[in-house]
Amino acid sequence: QVQVVESGGGLVQAGGSLRLSCVASGTAYSISNMGWYRQAPGKQRELVAIITSGGSTNYGESVKGRFTVSRDNGKNTVYLQMNSLKLEDTAVYYCTALVLFRYYWGQGTQVTVSS
Repeated sequence: QVQVVESGGGLVQAGGSLRLSCVASGTAYSISNMGWYRQAPGKQRELVAIITSGGSTNYGESVKGRFTVSRDNGKNTVYLQMNSLKLEDTAVYYCTALVLFRYYWGQGTQVTVSS
């Protein structure tokens, strides 16, 4: 059973930075895409950033130019560097990993941006 565990969330002031990490474990198969989604209260879950095993990336429009996704394939780990954080970035951030055509999800980590 694939497990996905996020870390690094917390409280940060607007304009600040935060780095999230996520490790996927429990599989002998290669992990294709890894990435991040987020969900704010009363809103639908939205794409933050996805990265393929080859390093290609895709970002949600609201985070382009501020967030950077990266990964360490050897460690089955994906990172999300978040800079210039805004109040509207406050959400639960979920990590996801694609293994054998199935997406596995973490429990989420809270990111709160204060004024």
